[in-house]
Amino acid sequence: MVSLQLLTVFIGALIVVYALPGPDMALVMQTSMTRGVRHGLATAGGLALARAGHVTLSACGVAALLRAAPWLFETVRIAGALYLAWVAIQIWRSPGFGVAPSAPATDAAPPLSHAVRRGVLSSVLNPKALLFCSVLLPQFVRPEAGPVWVQMLELGTLLLIVGAIFDVTLVVGAARIAHWLRTRPLAQKVQRWSFGAALMAFAVRLSLD
Repeated sequence: MVSLQLLTVFIGALIVVYALPGPDMALVMQTSMTRGVRHGLATAGGLALARAGHVTLSACGVAALLRAAPWLFETVRIAGALYLAWVAIQIWRSPGFGVAPSAPATDAAPPLSHAVRRGVLSSVLNPKALLFCSVLLPQFVRPEAGPVWVQMLELGTLLLIVGAIFDVTLVVGAARIAHWLRTRPLAQKVQRWSFGAALMAFAVRLSLD
């Protein structure tokens, strides 16, 4: 079992990391604003699945493989940058909210599985997220405190819970902002181009790091 003191420090570190702007945050907010709470939560669910995969892979030592094989890291990194750039372009090409508040809700919205998939790909194709887990989690593991896999399970579960709390908060907040944006076409355009530019900037940064 991880001690209460270590858990407190670990949660504090997670809060700092999740509060930093990143592609996951931009994707969740953009999806929530344009598609609503359900699609925003679906995107958050995809991010949670990817984070669970990162924790599992870190425990299995896959992150060490990425560090030992630079070509593999570069491949994943470039693929992630291209994917973020593609999402940014799709946001720029989108028609905003698409319908007026009084129009019937019959527009061809993508299925929730599409939002889940975008969330998964956004995080899985970012090798730094996996390396972050592999660096952070072992710092809070103490062999003398019990089985390592139990401690990794505790820490990984906390990582998912804190991330989910942040994502749900973003979804609700972004959905509320969307109500204000629906009656302001200029603000919609600024919002769309701002989030697209943010994702494109993250793509460029990921490709150059």
